[in-house]
Amino acid sequence: MIIKVCGMREPENIRAVEQLGIDWMGFVFCPQSPRYVRTVPTYLPSHCKRVGVFVDAKIAEVLNRTRDYQLDVVQLHGEESPHYIEHLLAVLPARVQIMKMLPVATVEDLCRTEVYAPLVNYFLFETKFLQTGNYYGGSGKQFDWNILSAYQGTKPFLLSGGIGPDDAERLHTFFSSDNGSVAEKCIGIDLNSRFEISPALKDVSVLQKFRSKLPH
Repeated sequence: MIIKVCGMREPENIRAVEQLGIDWMGFVFCPQSPRYVRTVPTYLPSHCKRVGVFVDAKIAEVLNRTRDYQLDVVQLHGEESPHYIEHLLAVLPARVQIMKMLPVATVEDLCRTEVYAPLVNYFLFETKFLQTGNYYGGSGKQFDWNILSAYQGTKPFLLSGGIGPDDAERLHTFFSSDNGSVAEKCIGIDLNSRFEISPALKDVSVLQKFRSKLPH
């Protein structure tokens, strides 16, 4: 299972979280976010994938950040259209993967995967909530994971939205064989605000304890 820790910014915190053996690390490039990364940190991870989180950013901005941070994955966290992604794919290095966030509150929200599936490598299912300005995510609130049993797509996804230190047992249940193909399609989890001491500063000891309880 992929463990993605998002909203990183502080060099020593990046180093300490990386040493826990996490798989992906996310950097937020949305100026409205309290986790916004304005300049390249003096340390970037070398043992996990680097994910850039963008919200309706200009193509040039995505390209510049991809180059400066040597991103492995571009996470589109806004209302980016399929046409936008087609344009992005035409100019991004071939090695860079695309992950599209889709907010979920009802089964009907999963229907949006159909138009994006041919263009992306992964989905990220996030809690749907009222946005402030152009910033999405980081609410610390969960959606009903049972909704995902209706997901009929073939693209793998990461589970996001308010996962916290007390959710290890719930994740064991979600990833159990009882959930069949949905559990198989869910390749990882996204951790963020509920593991923070302050915005963009993760509690390493809490992350370490939580990781030790997760299903393998």
